[in-house]
Amino acid sequence: MISACLEIIGLGLSVSGTLLVMVACGLPMWKVSAFIEGNIVVAQNIWDGLWMSCVVQSTGQMQCKMHDSVLALTTDLQTARALTVISAVLGVQALMITIAGAQCTNCISKESIKAKVVNVGGVIYIIAGLFVLVPLCWMANNIISDFYDPQVPYAKKREIGAALYVGWAASAMLLVGGVILCFSRPADEKSSYPLKYVPPPMKSVSVNGDYDKRNYV
Repeated sequence: MISACLEIIGLGLSVSGTLLVMVACGLPMWKVSAFIEGNIVVAQNIWDGLWMSCVVQSTGQMQCKMHDSVLALTTDLQTARALTVISAVLGVQALMITIAGAQCTNCISKESIKAKVVNVGGVIYIIAGLFVLVPLCWMANNIISDFYDPQVPYAKKREIGAALYVGWAASAMLLVGGVILCFSRPADEKSSYPLKYVPPPMKSVSVNGDYDKRNYV
């Protein structure tokens, strides 16, 4: 019962983390304009994402443009694209593997093998969480470094966007959910070896209907 509850909790966190990874991948708010010094009275807000850049006017009108060339992007954006997509794909694969080994399914008959399959799904979720965590921390480090760099003009300074916070939440859910799945059902679980009832031996009866004297001590 406890292992089943842990499986549900771990799988719920991991699936939520995978969905948040997809949301963070599509959001254009990885880098946003920093309103500092003389840049505080500008009439537009610039968003930079993995796939597009958007300009939001003070009137509420927004215009977005897809990135023309992948090679023209910075190294951190190219890496974030690849690792975020890989993380989302790993999350989907881990979901199928975990469902195959879950207690509520009959895809696998042996309980010991099902436990190992669930553990493998948890490991894949942990890897997916690390894959999305690396570009997030790299991007945040570059944003903070440029923000405090005096050689970078104020108009080009950026701040951490909402997509990074969504990605950090997704990474935390994937890591926690993966760890819970890894420890929800140990491979040497006692239930993997069901006990069998062995009936006691029958006492022999003599030809005349009496019990054999050998049954008595």
